[in-house]
Amino acid sequence: MKFEANNLLLYAVTDRAWLAGRTLAEQVNEAIKGGITCLQLREKRLSREAFLEEAKEIKKLAESAGIPLIINDDVSICLESDADGVHVGQSDMAAQDVRALLGPDKILGVSAQTVEQALAAEQAGADYLGVGAMFSTSTKLDAKTTSFETLKAICEAVTIPVVAIGGISEANVLELTGSGAKGIAVVSAVFAKPDIAEAARRLKGLAKQMTGVTEE
Repeated sequence: MKFEANNLLLYAVTDRAWLAGRTLAEQVNEAIKGGITCLQLREKRLSREAFLEEAKEIKKLAESAGIPLIINDDVSICLESDADGVHVGQSDMAAQDVRALLGPDKILGVSAQTVEQALAAEQAGADYLGVGAMFSTSTKLDAKTTSFETLKAICEAVTIPVVAIGGISEANVLELTGSGAKGIAVVSAVFAKPDIAEAARRLKGLAKQMTGVTEE
């Protein structure tokens, strides 16, 4: 799949903590109905076999919706499920090693908290950067927050697109206006809501305001 900056407008990251009796596939379908533009499958506790089966199932949903499926951390799951790419953090496999394994056609996202990390990731072959945590977040309790100024500096320093992540909600998304970020990555702001599709719709509208995007 060809990756474009507008894929980052509303980037949803899965989390089993919010299933509340629903299946992950059901939640993802609702998020797709609400207009998410990218999906990251993030699993920290599933067995490898279960993760792979889930990735294959979710890949079909993402493909039919025309949005990229990104696998968190696991290159082999990405390749075996034919997902569209991988996202790695600073403490995961080095970005250049991930790129070597993925080849040139898969999407590579890298987390960055500083301009130096951002430039290194771009040099290593990243297609986009995830920058944050912008606000305190319940998903990663140990995450240090990143300032608006740092987000803006990173966006200005690199030529690849940046998605802001971490504690972003309807209440604070517009605080990121003018940063240069191409979108927002969210977890609980979509998947913890009773009406996932409606939450995604509202966030997408706010993300468009934040980025100045008038059309998809």
